[in-house]
Amino acid sequence: MAIRILIADDQEGIRAAFRLILDAQPDMTVVAEAADGRAAIETAGAIGPDVVLADIRMPGADGIEVARALAGTGIHVVIVTTFGLDEYVHAALRNGASGFVLKRSGPALLVEAVRAAMNGDMLISPQLTVRLLRQRGLPPEVPHVVLTGREEEIVAMVAQGRTNAEIATELFLAPGTVKNHIAAIQRKIEARNRVGIAAWAWATGRAEP
Repeated sequence: MAIRILIADDQEGIRAAFRLILDAQPDMTVVAEAADGRAAIETAGAIGPDVVLADIRMPGADGIEVARALAGTGIHVVIVTTFGLDEYVHAALRNGASGFVLKRSGPALLVEAVRAAMNGDMLISPQLTVRLLRQRGLPPEVPHVVLTGREEEIVAMVAQGRTNAEIATELFLAPGTVKNHIAAIQRKIEARNRVGIAAWAWATGRAEP
């Protein structure tokens, strides 16, 4: 079944652009739009979308309030914004957001963020990830990890911020194969998501932040 998406943004042009991108995906459909945060919360409660894409700054209620209001409902909220301020990222994640993507990150990352949220994962724009990890320090290396050559390639590309689709194209693999490789990597290095893979790659010298 297609992932049902609600787009919440006070700019009509942004909503229209996101709808074009998402409706073009075979596994996604935009079921509603909202021009402010309060309408997003009410509409989400009424129709129960799978994912809400919410701008951080909106009239009525901001994206963080939307995430807080929908936490625990089974509806995933991904923040999509122009503003990558640290306090916004921390507040969004504390209040249950399932991702934080900058609008300038491009359509491929937007699509990946929706799929990640549906899989119980979390995607944060790579440039934000680098900054957050520099503040918090890199994680320790998990001992005795042996990756295949293909897995090493994919780790390096994830650390560069590449999406699954981009990795698949460059390595001439099916998107499902890339997804399976990433799942295997996460198990081996004990990472919860692709952010954890990137952090591990930087900590082990496989990539540079």
